[in-house]
Amino acid sequence: MKIVFLDAGSLGETPLDEIAALGELVAWPTSTPAQALERVGDCEVLIVNKVRVTDALLARAPRLRLVCESATGVNNIDLEACAARGIPVRNAAGYSTEAVVQSTFAHLLSLAGYGPYFDDCVKSGRYSAGTLFCDISHPYMELAGKTMGIVGLGTIGARVAAVATAFGMRVIYYSSSGTSHSREYPSVPLDALLAESDAVSIHAPLNERTAGLIGAAELRRMKPTAFLLNLGRGGIVDEAALAQVVDAGVIAGAALDVYASEPLPAESPLLSVRHPERFRFTPHTAWASREALARLVHQVAENIRGTVLVND
Repeated sequence: MKIVFLDAGSLGETPLDEIAALGELVAWPTSTPAQALERVGDCEVLIVNKVRVTDALLARAPRLRLVCESATGVNNIDLEACAARGIPVRNAAGYSTEAVVQSTFAHLLSLAGYGPYFDDCVKSGRYSAGTLFCDISHPYMELAGKTMGIVGLGTIGARVAAVATAFGMRVIYYSSSGTSHSREYPSVPLDALLAESDAVSIHAPLNERTAGLIGAAELRRMKPTAFLLNLGRGGIVDEAALAQVVDAGVIAGAALDVYASEPLPAESPLLSVRHPERFRFTPHTAWASREALARLVHQVAENIRGTVLVND
């Protein structure tokens, strides 16, 4: 069985042995659209992360029996074209939940606790040169007693809510799907969530309901002491508006792991702010703990076993 992974570089150096044991694996680090067309001719199982699976690509793979998404979202795959050809599509769900939750609070604690400032205070020698035993120039915010507003209370959002509760935070949420289903936490309109929250954490998919959900008007409804975190999908937050609002001190800070265009363009307004200390950025890595990457490879292998090998 020929297995082709068109953008295996998205998993870094994570071993693919479990997948390779199932057939002949050809793993390309990256593939342009043109290269992808040339690389799927004898493919029976196709694995992709961000490479687009179009009808034209499927037409070049007459032996294809399965498309595996090495992620949760499948918006890069033409599902109708796959269905029309009788080709099943399998994604990986839940593998990165704990990684994203941990990354969410790493960002929040860094913003609320002035982590980079205090680290630099010691490393730069300012602390050693001072006369006091402590630097109290930046009193930090306790999470206990504050309100965490979550946009999208799915699997990840629910785990963020549980951890926030463990910190002593009150949790409210906005249902990005329009269906309020939680019995543990109150569902509120978006405007109320923005006005009441001390931290707004986004864990929603990008779709017609969430695209551009948080713009300049929404950001200005937030408290001046509040933080915005987006570890959901780029395109939900207006990045230019966010850069302006945080720079102007309308809200206290923001943390982003996802962007409307990835990699983040060098000309992005987020990279030319006057107050970079109010921002925390990571390059779409919140999902990529060592453990999550290993789980992802295992889930892809399980999808191949359960869909293709079980019928052989």
